[in-house]
Amino acid sequence: MNGEFQGFAPHAEAFFTELAANQDRIWFNDNKARYEREVKAPMEALIEDVAAELARRAIPLTGDAKRGLFRIHRDVRFSKNKAPYKTHAGAVLTRDGRKGTPGLLYIHLDPTGSFLAAGFYHADPSQLSRLRDAIAYGAKEFLALEARLADKGLEFSREESLTRLPRGYDIAAGTPVEWAVKLRNLVVHRPIADAALRSPALVGDIADFAADIMPLLDYGWDALS
Repeated sequence: MNGEFQGFAPHAEAFFTELAANQDRIWFNDNKARYEREVKAPMEALIEDVAAELARRAIPLTGDAKRGLFRIHRDVRFSKNKAPYKTHAGAVLTRDGRKGTPGLLYIHLDPTGSFLAAGFYHADPSQLSRLRDAIAYGAKEFLALEARLADKGLEFSREESLTRLPRGYDIAAGTPVEWAVKLRNLVVHRPIADAALRSPALVGDIADFAADIMPLLDYGWDALS
């Protein structure tokens, strides 16, 4: 695989560690060229190369550097935390390459632990209801999906899970899918080893992850169709 992505430099994550201690526009402007060289440019190359590899494998996810990379500037308008900069880098690939499209593959670069994620995150209320309907009224199919993901070493994240069943889903009480109906996000994660970050082989690793999580995305897309 002879793409543009050659791996992140060993000190790429260190930029974010220093940024966390220097949430200051003067410091960031003085180090902007470093951010663009060590983080932004390789992340953009990674997105482009992953999209090309997914197309080669006929996996229906895509993305590009312009649309897929999240900005480093935080939206602080409604947050008590007024730190202006994120201390990680993130990018997404979706069916049409747009960030808001349901069903995503997410790449997260972070000095505290980098990872891949996929699924349906922060779905709007209508979409979340349809996903919950699919689980509650099709328990057999959902449990089969859970087993397929488990075979790939993947399990659903229970972060942000409700403590009680949402209103209208008493049908799921006491069933094997009760926990799943309580989820606010239908998402799985896989960590990225530090050594993998330094290698162009990360492109293939991400494409392998995409293949592994396609049953989850197909399940969700069917539920939302």
